[in-house]
Amino acid sequence: MPIRENIAGISSPAGLSAALRDAQYLAGEDLATAAYLALALGKPLLLEGAPGVGKTEAAKAIASILGRNVTRLQCYEGIDSAAALYEWNYPRQMLAIRQAGDEYVNVYGEQFLLARPMLEALRSPRDTVLLIDEIDRADHEFEAFLLEFLSDFTISIPETGTVRAETQPVVVLTSNRTRELHEALRRRCVYHWIDYPDAAREAAIVMMRASAVTRDTADKVVAAVTRLRAEPLAKAPGIAETVEWAEAATLLNSQGEPWPTAFKRAIGVALKDSDDLNYMAPQLDAVLEVAR
Repeated sequence: MPIRENIAGISSPAGLSAALRDAQYLAGEDLATAAYLALALGKPLLLEGAPGVGKTEAAKAIASILGRNVTRLQCYEGIDSAAALYEWNYPRQMLAIRQAGDEYVNVYGEQFLLARPMLEALRSPRDTVLLIDEIDRADHEFEAFLLEFLSDFTISIPETGTVRAETQPVVVLTSNRTRELHEALRRRCVYHWIDYPDAAREAAIVMMRASAVTRDTADKVVAAVTRLRAEPLAKAPGIAETVEWAEAATLLNSQGEPWPTAFKRAIGVALKDSDDLNYMAPQLDAVLEVAR
């Protein structure tokens, strides 16, 4: 396996961390190291963690520093290879046959092929980062198919032949760990577990993403979100919700709402489940005590 020691001018985990920061993504040292090794070793990067910790954003930031587009395959229950690889445009094929009359028409020409994310990544591996999002939502059969794809990065199209990547594409997989992934898939990847950031780093993320928010407000909203995440909620607020809550509360405060009332009135930006809102209603004043 060739080792690429310099990727887009980046020659170390520290260099990648700095580049990610420039791309508006604050990565911990462990994540920067895992991502660097995946790029340098030419292996897929598998990111696991709770929803909202920044797994998909990490893939987008990596694509940004490489100067590539993200080709996203969103996994779901029942997804099959056709949704990931390619499909033939059947209505267009039938129309071409009717219009051709007695003349021969090649219904398996390029104009009838609908490329899906994996085929797109193989066709332009230097221009894309293939993001396979929430692989844990797919079934074991699709996972086995994916494992075969990651082994040789080829796609066989019976009607036209085999498509092989000119160079190995950059692949990032994410998982919310709703089920265990097969060990064979894990072995194929460089693995990293992304947890919620500590308070200081999350406040720094708020300041980076929400320019109108003061550091004091960022610290207060992070403290409140940390308490919310300790509760048995159906949908704990992720980092994006932290940023949005700080922005929303700042907006209401600028219109005359005092603290912490501004936080309380903007709670629908942080909690987006009715059961969670009802559960937290009697406790919200105590949670927001840190915002006084």
